[in-house]
Amino acid sequence: MEDERLGLLSKPRIRGGVELMSFGSFLKWVCVDQSSLWRVGLSWSVFVVFAIGVPVASHFLLACPSCDPDHSRPYHVPAQISLSLYATLSFVCLSRWSRKYGLRRFLFIDKLCESSEKVRHGYEQLVQESLKFLVFIILVYSAAESVYKIWWYVSGASEIPYIGNLYLSLTIFCMLELFSWLYRITIIFLVCVLFRLICYLQILRLEDFARVFQKETEVGSILIEHLGIRRNLRTISHRYRLFILLSLILVTASQLIALLMTTRSNANVNVFKAGELALCSISIVTGLFICLRSATKVSHKAQSLTGLAAKWHVCATINSFDSVDNETPTTATAQVSSMQVFPVGSESDSEDESGDGDDDDDLNDTKLVPIFTHTISFQKRQALVTYLENNKAGITVFGFMLDRTWLHSIFGIQLALLLWLLNKTIGIS
Repeated sequence: MEDERLGLLSKPRIRGGVELMSFGSFLKWVCVDQSSLWRVGLSWSVFVVFAIGVPVASHFLLACPSCDPDHSRPYHVPAQISLSLYATLSFVCLSRWSRKYGLRRFLFIDKLCESSEKVRHGYEQLVQESLKFLVFIILVYSAAESVYKIWWYVSGASEIPYIGNLYLSLTIFCMLELFSWLYRITIIFLVCVLFRLICYLQILRLEDFARVFQKETEVGSILIEHLGIRRNLRTISHRYRLFILLSLILVTASQLIALLMTTRSNANVNVFKAGELALCSISIVTGLFICLRSATKVSHKAQSLTGLAAKWHVCATINSFDSVDNETPTTATAQVSSMQVFPVGSESDSEDESGDGDDDDDLNDTKLVPIFTHTISFQKRQALVTYLENNKAGITVFGFMLDRTWLHSIFGIQLALLLWLLNKTIGIS
C-alpha cells in the first residue's frame, strides 16, 4: 500500500532489473515530483514563477514603445500566452497523474510481467531512447530561443528598460526569460514524450501478439491476450483524451490568431519581430504532432491485426480443403500444401521489388504457416475474425478513433479554416 501512495517519481524497477532512475531524476530536475506535501508546494511554486510570473513581469517591465521597430516586440503577448497556456495544461495533467498513479502504473511497467522477455528488453531500450529524444528536442528549441534572446538584449541594450546597473539588470532579465522558456517547453515535451513512450510499449506488445498466428494457440488464449491489449489502450485513451482534445483546440486557436496578426494589412513582419512567435508556434505544434503521430501509429498497428487474423483464417481454411482426402495428414504435408496456397514471404518479396514500404504495415508481413488446421476449428477462427472486425482497438478521444481517417478529417477542417482566414485578411478566393 505504501508504494501506491508514492507519486509519479516512486523508484520503479522493470522486472528483470531494468531501472528507470534516469527518467525519475529528470522529472525531479524539472520539479514535478509531488510525492510529498513540501514537494507539491515546491512544484507549484516553480510553475507559478516560471510559467506565469516571469512572462507577465517581462511584458510589463521590458515594454519598450520607444525602441526601434526590431525591438518593439509586437507579437510578444500572443507568443507568451500560447506557450504558457499549453504549459499550464501539461502541468495540470502531469500533477493529476502524479497524484493518482505511480510511475509503474502510469508507464504500464506493472503489466510487463505478463509480457515476453523480448517486450521487456524492447521497453528498456524505448525508455532510454525516449529520454535522449526528450533532451535532444529541448536542447534544439532552447538553443534557438537563446540565440534570439541574446541578440535581442545585446543589440538593444541601450534602449531596453533596466533597473539599477544596466548590464546586471539585463543579464538577470535574460536569464529569467530563458529559464522560463526552458521550463515551459520541458513540461510540454515531457507530457508528449511520456505519451509517445506508452504508445510505443503497446506497439511492442502488438508486434509480439502477432506471433501467436505462427504457432499452435487456442483461440481463447488469443482472445484473452487481445482483450488485455485493448484494455490498456482504453486506459491510455481515458487518461490522455482531455489533454489531446484541449491541445488540439489550443494549438489550432493559437495558430489562427498568429496567422491573423501576421497577415493583416498593416502588419510589418520580419524575423526580428516575429522570431519568438515563430519559435513558440513551432514548439507547440511539435508537441501536438508527437501525440497525434504516436496515437495514429498505435491505432493503425492495432487495426492491422484484423487483416492478419483474416489472412491466417484464409490460409488455414484453404489448407484444410487441400488435405481433406488424407485421414491423418502429416505436418510436413500440411506445411507444403500451405506453402503452395500461400507462399511465405511472397508478399514481402513483392514489396522489396516495388520499393520501401510503410513501417506501419509490419504486422501484415508476419509469416503465416497454418499447419495446425485440425486443432482449431473453422467456427472458432471465424468467430475470432468477426470479433476483431467489430471490436477495433486503438487510441480514442471521447469515442473518436485517432487513426489516419481522423487525421485526414482534422487536416481538412484546419485547411478550410486557413483558407477562410486568408480570404478575410489578404483576399484569397
